Amino acid sequence: MTPLDIILADDDIIILNKPAGLLSVPGRYIPESAFSLLAEQFGELHVIHRLDRDTSGIIVFARHKAALTHVQQQFEKQKTRKVYESLVIGQLKGNWGCVNLPICVDWPNRPLQKISHVNGRYALTRWKRLAQNEETTRVEMYPKTGRSHQLRLHMLNLGHPIVGDVFYAGESAKEQPRMMLHARELDFTHPGSGEALQIVCPTPF
Repeated sequence: MTPLDIILADDDIIILNKPAGLLSVPGRYIPESAFSLLAEQFGELHVIHRLDRDTSGIIVFARHKAALTHVQQQFEKQKTRKVYESLVIGQLKGNWGCVNLPICVDWPNRPLQKISHVNGRYALTRWKRLAQNEETTRVEMYPKTGRSHQLRLHMLNLGHPIVGDVFYAGESAKEQPRMMLHARELDFTHPGSGEALQIVCPTPF
């Protein structure tokens, strides 16, 4: 295992640049995760939010319960600012847009999720086109909510699945070394100092 890329570690929180392919928390059959590796090094640790295994980028853990509550409430009340960068298949039309489609678990096909106007939970993603070529479009995404597979599904709904997405991009995903989705920026308030943190982790693809 490559040494973890720890962006910040203090008495309250740990901010990690999680590599693609590493679970955020232990899975049913896969014990190794960002959480377990950090807990071995730092001891007490609490889960604030998660990234999909195939997504790289910024993830934050709390080192005690007070920090957990403080930062988790910022996520729940949508007081954080999150920016993701991705490559999607095809030429995305327009320079910017918004996808507002509710999401729920696709129970017969777990862990897949699906759009459902009956059972889905509110999910909103704003996006901006950065660049494109004949095969792909580079997109910046600003999720207001944090539903499981939200960015994957919302891009799929536009007709442009994320490059390398093994769940939603079909056979083409097998040709890619990873899913091209990265949590690039996160703004939130530090639970101890009250400082406004603006974390940036450059996109590796």
